[in-house]
Amino acid sequence: MSRPSRIADVFAARQQQKQMAFMPFLTAGDPNLSVTTRLIQELSAAGADLIELGFPYSDPIADGPVIQSSYTRALAGKLHIPAIFAAIAMVSPKIKTPLVAMVSYAIIFRIGNESFVKQAAESGFAGLIVPDLPGDEADEFHELVNQHGLDLIQLIAPTTPADRSARILKNASGFVYCIAVSGTTGAREALAPQLADMLKTLRTQTTLPLAVGFGLSRPEQVEQLRGLADGAIVGSAIVRHLEELSTNPGNLDEVVRRLVQYAGSIAAAAHTPR
Repeated sequence: MSRPSRIADVFAARQQQKQMAFMPFLTAGDPNLSVTTRLIQELSAAGADLIELGFPYSDPIADGPVIQSSYTRALAGKLHIPAIFAAIAMVSPKIKTPLVAMVSYAIIFRIGNESFVKQAAESGFAGLIVPDLPGDEADEFHELVNQHGLDLIQLIAPTTPADRSARILKNASGFVYCIAVSGTTGAREALAPQLADMLKTLRTQTTLPLAVGFGLSRPEQVEQLRGLADGAIVGSAIVRHLEELSTNPGNLDEVVRRLVQYAGSIAAAAHTPR
């Protein structure tokens, strides 16, 4: 009997209603953890089905300039991993929205695989995304993550060969993070034409939900995914709202209002039945 998955339950509920799930991204500690926990609660109330939380790292491999800058801002505040776990432990009981950590394996390795995964589970995370751990080499880590009741979400790009995708999918659970474009994160004007072909191919390889990220920034882009994807992930377009606070911290309430309003428009597009 397979273990229950909070993430899978979210997608199943949306699929039953012929809707997509919406997952916004936040950087932990940008501008501080108090704002992060506030935004987690407000995004949950605004329709986020899952929330992805990035662990700041000095040398991210897949993130574009907007998210890299947010990592730099958070690290400048002397952010530490135990503080992130403590903040999540405080906020996770207040929301029903599953939280997913985007974290470099370099951070996990430094803390220790067992210790990091145990703390992630105990603090309230539902899943992990580890972009610099090759999915087809993650057998032991996938097993460890699952033993602690978490999902290990794998990334697949348009350039990933089908045979390698199959190996990656063996170490995936929760959902598959489908990269919409080659390159780093960041808002783009149009979705790549090969995205539809990638999603159709993945449908033949896995029954896991397919969520698309990298480059999504507008409701109409989310609408283009209807019938193809099970979820939409928006990162840079969310994080960009927080840039203003580095020079104008007194405008916090207005920045939060605009960010949440924007996220609500994306959630509405995702939740329109196909």
